[in-house]
Amino acid sequence: MKAKSLRLRLALAGAVAICVALTVAGIGLTLIFERHVYRTLADDLDVEIRQAIGGLAIDNAGKISMANPPQDARFDQPLSGLYWQVSGAGTLLRSRSLWDSKLVLPADKLSEGQTHYHQIDGPGGKLLLVAERRVTFAAQGGRRAVRVVVASDLTRLRQARDEFVADLGPSLGVLALVLGLATWLQLSLGLKPLGRLRREIAETAGGRRRRLSEDAPSEVLPLVREVNELLDSQERALERARGRAADLAHGLKTPLAALAGDARLLRQSGDEDIANSLDSIGETMRRHVERELARARIQAEVRRGGESSLLREVAEGLIRTLRRTEKGEALDFVNDVPAQFRLPFDRIDLTEALGNLLDNAARHARKRVRVACDGAAVLIEDDGPGLDPQHEEIARRRGGRLDSGGGAGLGLAITQDILDAYGWRMDFARSSLGGLRVRLVEAGQEAER
Repeated sequence: MKAKSLRLRLALAGAVAICVALTVAGIGLTLIFERHVYRTLADDLDVEIRQAIGGLAIDNAGKISMANPPQDARFDQPLSGLYWQVSGAGTLLRSRSLWDSKLVLPADKLSEGQTHYHQIDGPGGKLLLVAERRVTFAAQGGRRAVRVVVASDLTRLRQARDEFVADLGPSLGVLALVLGLATWLQLSLGLKPLGRLRREIAETAGGRRRRLSEDAPSEVLPLVREVNELLDSQERALERARGRAADLAHGLKTPLAALAGDARLLRQSGDEDIANSLDSIGETMRRHVERELARARIQAEVRRGGESSLLREVAEGLIRTLRRTEKGEALDFVNDVPAQFRLPFDRIDLTEALGNLLDNAARHARKRVRVACDGAAVLIEDDGPGLDPQHEEIARRRGGRLDSGGGAGLGLAITQDILDAYGWRMDFARSSLGGLRVRLVEAGQEAER
């Protein structure tokens, strides 16, 4: 795709949006998971601290002891990551898991009956989540208050988070792939009307349709209507131009006829040089008028999108006409075109282009002229003297001729105009018959090697 491609821009924007959305989603899900695990851990500590409080006892002397410690086996394993501690009023009780360590608690004011949570550094410098409560006992000499603490190593929380992230990564990757495919499908469906519009414009430019279809989405329909209005305006302008060209041609017919009549009178009176000069001027004017009229008609036919024509039928009709000429009577015309072979030309334009080439071939041929096909290309061949490469441009030029014989030298120029209008070209090469071979092919195809 090109850098200016709308599809590429939308695809890149979609990819960036997907990456940003999945990154935010990944971070958000991780935070939610971490918060959920933290809350679960806090709930577990709340259960443990209730068990620890329930296991406390005070004797008659006011001494506090842990009569029924919590049952979790980790409390008995040194540095297991799960600890309990009772402190205050000259008392310090702790689980075996603390070994010889002591939990250093912040000096905050605790509310009776409420669990408070803190994060502190524990044994080995590990971060602990601490749940503590203030418990008051009635004893001799007054009431005694202690702080009951249960703590858990937050390493478990981090491990659970890291495992969640490891599982989440591939899932987000698969989701990114699915969203990418969905985005590509959305772009393909969304840009499909533009692709159809491009093809219709190409068909309009190639003469295969006159207007764009208005069966388009509402976002594209205004553009379609503007293009159709432009096409209608161009067609009206072309019709006016053709009308003016026709008026000009008709207007010149009478002066040209008068000029030819004056030349004839001068020749009869003996002024041969002046008569020839007038004939030459008149012929030049006539050729210009004919070519401009042919151009106007060709443009109109291409713009209207003329239907394709059967090449064999057109060639057969031209061959019948040429056989009636003095030179054509002595020639062998071969029509090797398949019966169903079609060319995307209006029949009149194809007749004129092919007729000019066959006429040239007949004038130069010794015995044979052949029309054939080479794939999608058309071949017109003769067994005449051929054409030197340096004369090819002269033959295409306005008024250029392949010989110094009769004819106005306008045929090949008009043929070139017709081919240009339809997007075809004309190549010259040596024929297998020994003379000239003219090859007609679409301009987009490679030249014959």
